[in-house]
Amino acid sequence: MSGFNGFGGLQKGIKSFGLPRLIIAVFLISLFFIGGFTGISPARSVSDVINRFGMNGILVLSMVPMIQSGCGLNFGLPVGIVSGLLGAVLSLELQLTGPFGILAAMLIAAVFAVILGFGYGALLNRVKGDEMIIATYVGYSLVYLMSLFWIILPFKNPSSVQGFKGEGLRTTISVGEYWGDSISGFLNIKIGPRFTIPTGMLLVFAVMCLIIWLFFKTKTGTAITAVGSNPEYARAAGININKMRIISVMFSTVLAAIGIIIYQQSFGFIQLYNAPLAFHFPAVAAVLLGGASVNKANIPNVIIGTILFQGILTMTPSVINNLIAIDASDVLRIIVTNGLILYALTRKERQI
Repeated sequence: MSGFNGFGGLQKGIKSFGLPRLIIAVFLISLFFIGGFTGISPARSVSDVINRFGMNGILVLSMVPMIQSGCGLNFGLPVGIVSGLLGAVLSLELQLTGPFGILAAMLIAAVFAVILGFGYGALLNRVKGDEMIIATYVGYSLVYLMSLFWIILPFKNPSSVQGFKGEGLRTTISVGEYWGDSISGFLNIKIGPRFTIPTGMLLVFAVMCLIIWLFFKTKTGTAITAVGSNPEYARAAGININKMRIISVMFSTVLAAIGIIIYQQSFGFIQLYNAPLAFHFPAVAAVLLGGASVNKANIPNVIIGTILFQGILTMTPSVINNLIAIDASDVLRIIVTNGLILYALTRKERQI
């Protein structure tokens, strides 16, 4: 009987932690273990995972407000990313540098994010029940629309425009001379030659987590959670459901705009045109891997999911290349990303 109880407890523990998370966690630990025998530095690997976490954490965190309001997974993340790109290129156009330059980029991006987020939220209110499908099309449409605007907008900064014509923005713009590493290089902690903790990015991520935690303790945040958990109860309590949903979408869009700027300053480049389409599926997969569902998410889901997902992306190419000299990282990334999304969508919790 005790053995049966122990097995039952193990099953409950696995179910609570989540089978996909358990599989990925075991696989990641195995990669670190195998990597140690193939000449891969464990210190360098852990440092890379932490750095990737800092770069992508806020983008994944931007999923939380929309999920909590019942708008589902934010497949329209490119709306916020485009806002961030606008803030970034405008700060370069104004020749702003250092901490002031990146702060200005975030403020400009936040303004665009509020405007675009309002329109995005209003649209989702008109398609309740199909938010994730419509959000995907909204993201793709805006990215391709902005691909035209990147060409015709009257930017003049030589660092940004295409050299052979003097007009139209480049596909990739360096931020090294302006505000590159302004945050990722702040208060870095170096332990030996191969291990670095990007303290600045982790602090910014912690601040954003605190802001979200405090927001959902407010009356508005509680109302948003009520709308996502039980819209009929929220309506009976006198909560304006459409308003709360729009606020959550705007909040998510602003976070995404700030998140892509954090990513850019660490990566060293602003990537335009089709580049925003590379971020929404990984961010969705990461928050799902952390234990979120399509209608419930929290900060621990973001932290756990981002670490596991970025860990897989960091370790897989190095280990597989050393073992079989074949780079299967992109294939594995696609399998993990889309597999997690499919798993989550098939287990969607129905609201009563």
